[in-house]
Amino acid sequence: MGIKDLPLTNGQTIAKVFEALGWVHRRTEKNHFVLTHANHPGIHISIPDHKEVDRYLLRTEIRKAGLTIKQFCDQYDA
Repeated sequence: MGIKDLPLTNGQTIAKVFEALGWVHRRTEKNHFVLTHANHPGIHISIPDHKEVDRYLLRTEIRKAGLTIKQFCDQYDA
C-alpha cells in the first residue's frame, strides 16, 4: 500500500480512527486533535482539524504511531 491509498478526509474522522486503534484524545490545541497512547508515553499524534488533511502529514503521523498504512486503512474502512 502506498500514500495514494490513504483517505482524503477531515481531521475529526482521522482522530476517530486513531481512537479506535487505542489512541486517546487528550486535548485540543486551537485547531488540532492531540492524541496519546499508554504504550507510547513519549509520542503525541497531532491531527489538524481541517476539512481535508494532507496525505503526507497523515503518513507521518501513522509512522509516528508505529502503524502501517494498511493497518490504518483497514480500521478506516471498518
